[in-house]
Amino acid sequence: MNKRTQWSVLPIVAGLASGLLTGCGTDTGNSGESGSHVVMGMSDDVLATDPASGYDPGSWLLFNNVFQSLLSFPNGGTEPQPEAAEKCLFTDTQTTVYKCTLKDGLKFSNGDALTSEDVKFSFDRMLKIDDPDGPAVMFPTLEEVETPDEKTVVFQLNAPDATFPSKIASGAGSIVNHREYDADGLRTDNQASGSGPYELESFSEHEAVFSVNENYEGTAEVQNEGVTLKFFHGDQTGLKKALQDQDIDIAYRGLSASDIAEVEAASDGTGIEVVEGSSAEVQHLVFNMDDPVAGQLGVRQAIAHLLDREALVQDVYEGTATPLYSIVPAGITGHNTAFFDTYGAHPSKDKAAEALAAEGITGKVQLTLWSTPTRYGPATDQELKAIAGQLNASGLFDADVKSVAFDQYEKDIAAGKYGVYVKGWVPDYPDADNFTSPFFGEGNVLSNNYTNKTITGTLIPSTAAESDRSATERDFGRLQDVVAEEVPVLPVWQAKQYAVVGDGVYGLEYCLDASTVFRFWELRKA
Repeated sequence: MNKRTQWSVLPIVAGLASGLLTGCGTDTGNSGESGSHVVMGMSDDVLATDPASGYDPGSWLLFNNVFQSLLSFPNGGTEPQPEAAEKCLFTDTQTTVYKCTLKDGLKFSNGDALTSEDVKFSFDRMLKIDDPDGPAVMFPTLEEVETPDEKTVVFQLNAPDATFPSKIASGAGSIVNHREYDADGLRTDNQASGSGPYELESFSEHEAVFSVNENYEGTAEVQNEGVTLKFFHGDQTGLKKALQDQDIDIAYRGLSASDIAEVEAASDGTGIEVVEGSSAEVQHLVFNMDDPVAGQLGVRQAIAHLLDREALVQDVYEGTATPLYSIVPAGITGHNTAFFDTYGAHPSKDKAAEALAAEGITGKVQLTLWSTPTRYGPATDQELKAIAGQLNASGLFDADVKSVAFDQYEKDIAAGKYGVYVKGWVPDYPDADNFTSPFFGEGNVLSNNYTNKTITGTLIPSTAAESDRSATERDFGRLQDVVAEEVPVLPVWQAKQYAVVGDGVYGLEYCLDASTVFRFWELRKA
């Protein structure tokens, strides 16, 4: 799945509104013996085992544990640190030349040496294949990869890109063995050859089995003897039953809000508990600027005045998300509250009516909200119906909801058939750039025909060139203020991550943070 369709393939019911629980899921300092094989279930699919193709969160979960990148995100951190690299740095003031020196003694799981040749091969291969379901689209600034010697890699960029370190720290930066991968085509045997903490022993429709890579040289300290990942393919009932029957140790994503509430209510004596973590996953309403109805500013502003996020979070998601009033989510540098400042926290029929009147609209606005039933979570249709209900309750709109299977949904959006539709987003890397450039930059991924010259000509280039990411807050704030005024998208909520765990399982608190990296190596059983 490519950048244009990456939008939050994870079932979005993200954690419980309670704090991080101790006992089952978190480290109390007495976790028992390390080791033991951990079995985890999830409703997501892993769509690819080849890093040149996979661009979905399920696949990146595999990549982050089987492959190394030059850099990685530490527990709870959003700044990349060296992983396969000993050090990396920009060697110019324009942030266009990025140099990495590899650690000594790096090996793939089969014992082959990992050198700069493999790093160059991995990036050249990804860009050459340019798979529509792959991450090549993340690297428009990558011009050339040079290898002066076996330990040195130099990335030549065609434009300033201070976010390049974060990009190569993600699953998109996975290093593959040049001896085992075709430079011109994708690997099709469902195998993976990497140098990360784990090696992929087997991969089937129903499960993936990971064993510890004894040749791994990196920052991770493995706390278990291996992990089995069981796929439930959207079967929430089956996932919950497997946890209750102790067939799995952890349920990661895919349980509904009501399932989670039920688990919490019955947790006493069962040994099953919920662990909550932070998340940068978001959901927006998107407006087609060329649509005869949604293309009118007054209509978009009226919807912004009528949206009751608190009610959606409480009634639809049962507290498993938080209201979002900005494009950049909380916890990411550059976050502000532009939509709160512009439209307030509570619905206003009077202000909505004023916005419509300013557009010359006097009658009820006929509007269809387009949804897709499962791609962005099992409650998406329910959520869109609730939003339509909020609009209709004002007496200003006559809104309905139509839901379409995802494949057709994406085709119709690309063809400009929808005026208002829902999108979710799971970031590639925890930087405000990844919540702005894809949405509002040249050729944005929303297919909503929105352009703003101040954003594309000034704000995005200036933030991309700034190596001190804290210095970008002012420009990202300006960008979000512009978006709040013009409303090409309307932020709705920010998710919480969660995992539901059985008794004696520890380390989950190190797996659930804004980097979106689920670290198998932190899991352990007593």
